[in-house]
Amino acid sequence: MAETVPLPQAKPNVGAKTDKPIATPLPQPATTAPLPSADAINPDRFGAKPSDSAYGAFQRGLYKTAYNLALARAQNGDPAAQTLVAEILSRGLGMPVNAAEAAKWYALAAEQGVPDSQFQYALMLLDGRYVKKDEKGAYALMQAAAEAGNRLAQFNFAQLLVQQDPGDAGIAKAVSYYQRAAATGLADAQYAMAQVYANGVGGKPRDDVQARGLLAQAARQNYDTAQIDLAAWMIEGRGGARDLKSGFGWMKQAAEGGNVAAQNRLAKLYMGGIGTDPDPILAGAWYVVARRAGLIDPQMDDFLQGLTDDQTKQALQKANRLP
Repeated sequence: MAETVPLPQAKPNVGAKTDKPIATPLPQPATTAPLPSADAINPDRFGAKPSDSAYGAFQRGLYKTAYNLALARAQNGDPAAQTLVAEILSRGLGMPVNAAEAAKWYALAAEQGVPDSQFQYALMLLDGRYVKKDEKGAYALMQAAAEAGNRLAQFNFAQLLVQQDPGDAGIAKAVSYYQRAAATGLADAQYAMAQVYANGVGGKPRDDVQARGLLAQAARQNYDTAQIDLAAWMIEGRGGARDLKSGFGWMKQAAEGGNVAAQNRLAKLYMGGIGTDPDPILAGAWYVVARRAGLIDPQMDDFLQGLTDDQTKQALQKANRLP
């Protein structure tokens, strides 16, 4: 399944509001990773490798065959086969998606202690669309999967702890789970820990150097919010040496990835010649892109109005070719 979390996104809602510094309240924003290809799935996710024939068919993309081979074992109580069947049904591999049926198999495998099934079924219990909503049951399963080392469960369980207790006490309970998930390389958790150190919360002292390092780790995984924050920190010289050129590069990467706040900020960097040569045409173009997405910045509106007719024409032409 995709590396998704059930809690609400906390990324900037630009709408028709002015661009403001990215706030960093906990809980952290969460990314939605694309579905992994079937051949990239680690068999350890299933709790144990399913029968070689079923898993081999799955790896070769013979999903209907894999389903048929795994189903017999699943019906006989094999938790690895139950998880494989659930995986095929939940993702619609070789057959229509059947989330309700997948939930049944995830539940059976979860009862037998398969961490991935515990995590997936906990998400379904929180969602309540295909099974009866059960936050208490979801909490218990998510914690069990987290303790078993499932990094997505660790991050999500931390989110649940913060959601239940938004204060510093909740963050303090969540920190160990964020930390463990961050150590596995999960960008969401790396960004969460960056915020913890940046704000000095959850029992952790403020440590801008540590926070900047974690922002860099998440940014390298194309986590756009981390890219924006890292760019700002590099430009300000927070948590390390001031590096205008690198800061500009990270902001540009986030902007090219479609982050509207980054597009507006990149426009300002071009306008002021920060980390790059001043370029009013590109400044205007990137702001036009951001404005078309709904972000309104009075400062940049004034800048755009100050361009000559020829500059405005060039900016619009460039904007039409930008992401």
